[in-house]
Amino acid sequence: MGDILTTALVGISTLGMAIVTGTRNQEPRFPEIKREQMNDAQKRVYDEIATSRGGVRGPFGVLLRGPDLADRWQRLGEYVRFKTSLPPRLNEFAILITARFWGSKYEWFAHRPLAIKAGLSESIAEDLAQNKWPAKMRPDEELVYEFCTTLHRQHFVGDPLFKSAMETLGERGVIDLVAVSGFYVAVSMVLNVAEIAVPPGEKSPW
Repeated sequence: MGDILTTALVGISTLGMAIVTGTRNQEPRFPEIKREQMNDAQKRVYDEIATSRGGVRGPFGVLLRGPDLADRWQRLGEYVRFKTSLPPRLNEFAILITARFWGSKYEWFAHRPLAIKAGLSESIAEDLAQNKWPAKMRPDEELVYEFCTTLHRQHFVGDPLFKSAMETLGERGVIDLVAVSGFYVAVSMVLNVAEIAVPPGEKSPW
């Protein structure tokens, strides 16, 4: 495990290197599209997202420029959020790791409360926000942290870490962990390119 820990520590040094611009003194890159301005395809996807998720937030307002993409995106998001084999605590932890690595403040803002509600320790989330090795992680949380950090940083995982992940999560769990990490990398990319920050009045997480 020593090599795994060393690898993860090297990886953490780059967490959050991407920085989303704060308040901009110009028009949004992707101005909001009012529902009455949408075409039929956009309205259909908009209504489905609003109904299933209680609103159209985060990347979806941007993605509606391509309604077919937005539709497929939200369906994949539904799986990695609500139908995954991973426990919510671990799934949301993986999302926070991705948000921090990519410096996506909105993604962190949206998912930190969900992670805490799912049972992730406040102290773990705070350590992660500060680019510290999270203290007092449970064994399965440490595995998720090491796996995700290594994958983000090195783009591969070695045999010992892969074996540990298989023993802890099983085959489907490992695939679901990769899937949720990759999906939220894409979400972070959209949010960062669109420069979507935390809502006005909310504290920056880092």
